[in-house]
Amino acid sequence: MNSYLLAFKSGFGFLSTIPVGISMEGIDELMKKIYFYPVVGAVLGLLIGAVALIGQIVFPDPVLAALIMGFIYYITGFNHLDGVTDMGDGFMAHGSREKKIRALKDTTLGTGGAAFGMLILLTLYGSIMSVQEEGFNAFGPILPLFMFSSMFIAEVSAKQSMLTIAAFGKPILSQEKQAYPGLGEMTINGATRKNFLIGFIFGAVVCSLPFGLIGLLPYLAACISALVLLNRSYAHFGGLNGDGIGTANEIGRITALIVIAVLLKISSNTGGLEWTLL
Repeated sequence: MNSYLLAFKSGFGFLSTIPVGISMEGIDELMKKIYFYPVVGAVLGLLIGAVALIGQIVFPDPVLAALIMGFIYYITGFNHLDGVTDMGDGFMAHGSREKKIRALKDTTLGTGGAAFGMLILLTLYGSIMSVQEEGFNAFGPILPLFMFSSMFIAEVSAKQSMLTIAAFGKPILSQEKQAYPGLGEMTINGATRKNFLIGFIFGAVVCSLPFGLIGLLPYLAACISALVLLNRSYAHFGGLNGDGIGTANEIGRITALIVIAVLLKISSNTGGLEWTLL
């Protein structure tokens, strides 16, 4: 199989629950061509956006927000959300850096992880509801199309957030040595500046399609959120691991949605932004 096709296919095996099959050879190719992260995000975003578009016609807003969340995790899995809970446990652990790292890697769920996970889910729900509300005020009859575009941008932003945090991060160094690099370290090693730039340009282009240049703002905000998370990961753990990369995915998606809602609110209050929908 062509190496590019294998990497693209493996992206779905790694970043989604779509049963395409995955192998170590495929993972190796994906890590060499990790700029496929936002490409896979674009395809997933089309699927999530389609659910949002159809659902907006049929369901009340609160019900649809919950259904969108359910479909997001149905199609992307819970691996990234598991990373959120691990990061929460690590952040909340008291004591030395090694103690925090042990809490981060511990498989049991602590109070910090549970609280962090609940906060992420509640914020995702609230951000979807906010986009619905502000979108209705701004676009009215074409709200379904707006929801489609917003969920598409959010998913591309989420995957580019993963690439961003990996490109600027370094693996956590601890006293526990591993014989082989984990998937987090492989992701960090594969996220070279060149691969980051290719992914970033692709994401910027596709996110600008629905709303023009305005679509770049939630995308850029998501990437910045990844750098903020990286700063906190360095402060607590001295580096980055796969849990941090997965957390960047969840926070990046939410950040993009929040920025879309905020921009709409500013636009409705001032009339200072012109939105376009393809």
